[in-house]
Amino acid sequence: MSTPREDTHGTHDEPGGRVIPLRPEPVSSPDVTPPPGTAVERAEIAAELLTPAESDAVTRRLPAGARHAGTVRLLPARTLAALGTARRSPRVLAVIRVSVVTLQGGRSWAVRAWDAGTHGVYRRQIRAAEALGDQDLVRNWVQAREEAVERRHARLMNLPKLAVGLLKVVLGGALGVVVFVLVIAGMAQLSGAGTFAGVIAGVLDFVGFLFWLIAVAWTPVLLGAPVAVLYGAYREGSRRAEPPQWVRPPERRRTRDGEMITPSVVVTALRDLGIGPLRKAITAMPDAGAAMLGPITLAGCGVEVDVLLPKGVSTNEVQGRHRKLAENLDRHQHEVFITIPTAARTVRLWIADSGALDEPIGPSPLVIDESLTADYYTGRAPWGQDLRGDAASVSLFQMHLLITGLSNQGKTAALRALALWLAQCKHVEFRVADLKGVGDWRMFDGIATTLIQGPTDDHVIAATEMLEAAVAEMDRRIAALEASGATDGITRDMAYRPGSGFHPLVLLVDEAQVAFMCPAIGDDKRPYGGSKATSRYFMATRKIQNQGRAVNIGLWQGTQDPTDRNLPKLVREGAHLRISLALGTEEQGRMALGDKAIDSGAAPHHLRAGLDKGTVVATGPGFTVPQGQSSIIVRTHFIDGKDSAALADRARALRDGLTTTDGTTEPAAPLDLLTDVATVLNGHRRMRTQEVLAALTVHDPRYRTWTFADLTNALPETAKPYKTAGHMQISAARIDEAVTERDEIGDIDPDDQGDD
Repeated sequence: MSTPREDTHGTHDEPGGRVIPLRPEPVSSPDVTPPPGTAVERAEIAAELLTPAESDAVTRRLPAGARHAGTVRLLPARTLAALGTARRSPRVLAVIRVSVVTLQGGRSWAVRAWDAGTHGVYRRQIRAAEALGDQDLVRNWVQAREEAVERRHARLMNLPKLAVGLLKVVLGGALGVVVFVLVIAGMAQLSGAGTFAGVIAGVLDFVGFLFWLIAVAWTPVLLGAPVAVLYGAYREGSRRAEPPQWVRPPERRRTRDGEMITPSVVVTALRDLGIGPLRKAITAMPDAGAAMLGPITLAGCGVEVDVLLPKGVSTNEVQGRHRKLAENLDRHQHEVFITIPTAARTVRLWIADSGALDEPIGPSPLVIDESLTADYYTGRAPWGQDLRGDAASVSLFQMHLLITGLSNQGKTAALRALALWLAQCKHVEFRVADLKGVGDWRMFDGIATTLIQGPTDDHVIAATEMLEAAVAEMDRRIAALEASGATDGITRDMAYRPGSGFHPLVLLVDEAQVAFMCPAIGDDKRPYGGSKATSRYFMATRKIQNQGRAVNIGLWQGTQDPTDRNLPKLVREGAHLRISLALGTEEQGRMALGDKAIDSGAAPHHLRAGLDKGTVVATGPGFTVPQGQSSIIVRTHFIDGKDSAALADRARALRDGLTTTDGTTEPAAPLDLLTDVATVLNGHRRMRTQEVLAALTVHDPRYRTWTFADLTNALPETAKPYKTAGHMQISAARIDEAVTERDEIGDIDPDDQGDD
């Protein structure tokens, strides 16, 4: 036998003249295939002879372009390995897939039949309830099983009666048919239309035809029955079963990123985090770490699992390897969230379905339901969805709010969605300062009593004076509350009663960092910006945050890119609701949400700037936070300009006649109390003071802040309320007399007209 001759084109001559290819060994770049017609140098690849059988198999599977002049070019090892694997024909896979699904459908039928015959479903539920330790649930399922057994026993006892009844029906029906045929035959005989025997023969022929038809049709029915059963089994399997991945069509196979999260996947991901004590503990466990995991439960568009870490491993070590853990789970970093529940040495993992967080969540209920209203005291603003897919809402009752984030992340849209909901409560007064000044809040013209729009120092001065006026209103309310002797603070009835002066007042400053960084100095030599005790904006903010909520005055601020300079610590810690969009660093996250939230797993700095627009991390008593967590992640609803305008129109209709000022000019005309009271008393001899205040509020919204004391003090002595029939009343005659006296004197004392 001659020695084979080596060939520089990657072939060997076999005795007999046949050319066989070489088996290449792996090279440094196994994915690179030499171009057609290019010789592969001996130094680039090492090869060995293929057996004749291997040569034939490879040659048959190579593409036509790979065969050249009786030789086969060298291919990478990975390509040859793929060619060496038996190709799966799409038709063969389709047949296998249909067969597997059909068998799964048959199994589903069998399981359902077994459960129906043995009450297996009840036993499974009882075992699950026992595993949970829920005794009430166990008793409920035991009782349900006993009731099902009793019902089945009753049905079995009734079977003989049903059989006898069915037999009676059949025999009675047959007897009726025979009698009917005999009667028809007799009538035919008597009328001469036919003979008695002929009618009977015709009926028997018809019966014989029916039997013949059944006999003929029986064969196709028998042949078609298996096909129908198989088709039904296939339908059942399609609905209730899952075919294996390898028989699915390529476009429907799960990719690596879509693999299901199983205990082994989680344990493996934790083991490979690079934490030595954790890896050793998992390796030493007899169950390979399964005891560390709680139940893996569905949670919205992902799953949730609690992990009890072994001793010697701290929770912050796992938090510090967030990205690596996500990649070990075949997820992106933003698709895995780590929080710290109340249980010691425990981390809670929420793992999203791959790509699920990039899908939209749908429109706001405010847009869908035009009849939706708001209630400042008991309502909750529909704001978006949490990671579980549940509706996320927030209570705004007596809450100061702070929302922050990087620029262009949806801060204004998220804040405006809350304001548009609360605006549907007609008792709430808004005073808005938009220090960006690009029209994001122009829709609140006719809703807010004050609307400041612009980024200049003059606009900051107007916003500061707006807050200082609110401080004065807060002091007035506190004094009135103390004078009234109320011990439980402002009640809902007081807030909604016209003329009470305790209606909800929301002060909203968007882009508040502009105010904190304003260099302007007032005539009193006090700066407007800054964070010192002399800063007018800072001190007004602090006063409202300290006492405003007690008298229904709330401060909402939106700011971007928080630092100690543009968002002082006392201001951010004075907010009850702290909300953050995407931020750049963990330090900024601590400024936005506080140390406790960040240490417990809140991570707004892990949100993707530009991609997670409108997604916020929030903390505060107004949110329904899962037990054991200190923050919640909300994907907020986006309300576009058209829908925002429609919602604003609805809120504006509730405040018909409201005049909005820009914060720099006084109302066109001062209040004329005597004339206004005379107007509302027109046609009445006298009215109760409470009714007069309610009518004044309708006549001019500026009277909404007035109290009984304000009204009494502002009226002249001759027109003050007097008590009759047990109620304080105002006389129309006395008001007319006071108006006449004033007109005669021709001098109106501004102090008698109250606070404009």
